[in-house]
Amino acid sequence: MTAIRHTLQKDVFLPHDERLLGVVHVSKAGKKKKVSFLCAAASTEKPVQVSIVNVKKSDKGDTYKRRQTWELRELKLVDGRDDTKESPEFDLHFEKSYKWVASNVAEKSAFISCLWKLCQRYLIKKRPDFVNVNPQLLEEAVQVGELTRTLPQGGEDVVDEEYQVLTAQEEADLEKLISQCDFAVSNAEAFTEQLSKDLSMLDGANIHSIMASEEQVKNLMKLLEVSETEINRIEKRLERYEGLLEGVREQMEQMKGKDTLIQMQNTNYKKLLSTLDTLVGQLDLSPGHVKALQEGDLSNPSHILDCTSAAEALQQAMGVQLHPGLCKMQAVREQQKMFEKLRSSFARRLAAHLNSVFVQQGHEMSETLSHHALEPTLPKHYSAHRDLMPYAELMLWLKGADITSFHQLAQVYTSNLKRLYEREIKDFFEAAKAILGTKPSAVDSKKFGKLMGSTESLGKSSGSKMRSSSLLDIADHKGSNPDITDRAKFERDEEDQIEEGVVDADGGMFSKGHTERQTEKQVSSEVRRMMSDLFGTMEPELHNFINFADKMDPYNSMYMLVKISAVVMGMEEKDAGSYLATTLATSVVIVKRNFDKLIQAKIQSIEEIKVPKNKRCGILPFVSSFEEFAELAETIFKGSERRADLDKAYGRMVRTIFDNVERVGLEHQKTPQDVVLFENYHHLNAVFARLKITCLETEKKEARHKYKQHLDAYVINWLGHPMEKLNHFFEGIEARVAQGVKAEEVGYQLAFSKQELRKVIKEYPMKEVKKGLDSLYKKVEKHLCEEENLNQVVWRSMQEEFISQYKHFEDLIKRCYPESGITLEFTITDILQFFSDIAQSH
Repeated sequence: MTAIRHTLQKDVFLPHDERLLGVVHVSKAGKKKKVSFLCAAASTEKPVQVSIVNVKKSDKGDTYKRRQTWELRELKLVDGRDDTKESPEFDLHFEKSYKWVASNVAEKSAFISCLWKLCQRYLIKKRPDFVNVNPQLLEEAVQVGELTRTLPQGGEDVVDEEYQVLTAQEEADLEKLISQCDFAVSNAEAFTEQLSKDLSMLDGANIHSIMASEEQVKNLMKLLEVSETEINRIEKRLERYEGLLEGVREQMEQMKGKDTLIQMQNTNYKKLLSTLDTLVGQLDLSPGHVKALQEGDLSNPSHILDCTSAAEALQQAMGVQLHPGLCKMQAVREQQKMFEKLRSSFARRLAAHLNSVFVQQGHEMSETLSHHALEPTLPKHYSAHRDLMPYAELMLWLKGADITSFHQLAQVYTSNLKRLYEREIKDFFEAAKAILGTKPSAVDSKKFGKLMGSTESLGKSSGSKMRSSSLLDIADHKGSNPDITDRAKFERDEEDQIEEGVVDADGGMFSKGHTERQTEKQVSSEVRRMMSDLFGTMEPELHNFINFADKMDPYNSMYMLVKISAVVMGMEEKDAGSYLATTLATSVVIVKRNFDKLIQAKIQSIEEIKVPKNKRCGILPFVSSFEEFAELAETIFKGSERRADLDKAYGRMVRTIFDNVERVGLEHQKTPQDVVLFENYHHLNAVFARLKITCLETEKKEARHKYKQHLDAYVINWLGHPMEKLNHFFEGIEARVAQGVKAEEVGYQLAFSKQELRKVIKEYPMKEVKKGLDSLYKKVEKHLCEEENLNQVVWRSMQEEFISQYKHFEDLIKRCYPESGITLEFTITDILQFFSDIAQSH
């Protein structure tokens, strides 16, 4: 074991400046017996770091490698597994639990004892628990640990009881001693005898040195006695000096106490003076401010500014936070009473003046109302707002000074202007309804141009559908760029006046002009409540107008949805909770509901349509109706944030159109099903491509695919086999080839001989073929409608199909009747001429 310790110390720990303190042979419990070593080591440098290292012997050679390392402070529990009987098993708990089996019980006990000593010495806090360990083992470790703490610096090596490494100095001295005696190795007895002689000589020298120093010791004793006498004399003198200084100390302490009292008194005087200066400065109100509050003319703008400044100074003086002791001073109480009296008198005077201003403004604005009664615009109240703006700061002051007067003023303002706004709003919507019910020709051209706004292109593109004019009239009166802006300004003007000069976030007054007092304005529920009182008829009148417009023309819901939504979404974040935003948001819900009803009605009309069965079908009415709807909708919703609603409606409508086109194609008796389908799908594909509706890209591809599919089906079904007997003849040939007969041998069969082939070909001269094609063109012309103009497209497809059949017949003749010289009586050039002549003749 000593050799292994030496090897581990030298190979594993010495390169890392560590000392090996304990080691034990171990293997993992329950696994294949792979032997390793658990070692306890400490660093040689301070502070000492103790670690537990798992060392494994290399498979190749006798070298040892560190496998895993834990700090001693990471150790949480040492479990001896059983303290009553001897067992080589034990557990160490770090972040995980590790189970070990020692090679023998003695090594296990020695290692656990070593861990106990190290924990007691180097871990001050959070020492691990030792469970299921023999108490005697721990007691012995404690005793040894106490002995190590009594030793000098070398006591750290007590843990290492079996082996001690020579220091570098000891090794050097030993090598020097051996080098002086060449015979030390060859003749140990002579070397020992030499060492004994040297030791005897050193002992003799020591004895002589001690005897020579006896006289010196006597002299030293005499000096010590003289020193003791001198020390006694000095102590007596010091005691005498101390008695003299005792009286001086008492006098100095008295002087120090008096100086401290003087300094404290000066400090208190300075603090008192500073407090009085501050108090006087805070509670002082200039004579000019007092005069403005008592006599200021509230109808004069310059005096209003003086009153505002005085009111702010008074509010600041009354809002000073004083120490409770200062509030008991007679002068302070008198000054505060004077402030209260000034505030009450000025609040009453201000409230009376503003009450008369509100009443007067209500009467003046009512007189001008008749001038706007027949116009679809709302009167501006900028002058009234401008007159009230100078009082904004005073209203804010009044809220804090006299909340009762403040609420009474707010009520007076609301009651005086409520009736005015009700009349203005009703007249506005009545004028809008009147314009809505007027035909475009009867509307003044300038006014109509204003109402058209940004949608003039829509009127041009839908010139034949003048009902869109009424749509634009409705939407622009209600939400177009010019008029909805005017309405928004009207609402905001009133709201700003209330916010700036009537009501603040708590129902009180505040100033918009002074942003220092309000960094971010938010309209609260109290503001909306007052707006609801002022404009109580706004929301029901607006909803009534929306329903009226929808009854006049359901298409109006599209324009109103776009315009009102644009206004709501265009509002700034700070206005998102305003009364106007809330009212318009409610209107958006109603308009969206009307738009959904419009889409549902169109879908229902598509599903319920019945096409006359005794007439040529052509383009179905709901397909044409969808084209008109899409043109109008694309113009209205262009660039709108409500585009998603239109895309969703498109999807529902187009899917319904596809289903009902198929239904009508099956039900129609006059027109072939394929004609109904490919004509309508062709028309839809053209609409999708012209309008460039992105959300219908999939439906456009589907319409194009179905158009081509049904066109090909119609061509094949109605072109049929123009040379029927010849076609049957070649079908028989293909059947023989399919049965295994070689193509060149088919002509030797009686039914398919060259004579039979020539006989069949003679039945289809050029004249008969052209006659059959002319008859076919007339049928196609009867099937197709003039609106879509697909005659030439269908005729070209039939030409290509006929030529394809011709080439197929020619190929079979070349394969089955080689070098026979047999050909059809007409060529591809003749076929092209036939089709061209027939098309030109019709």
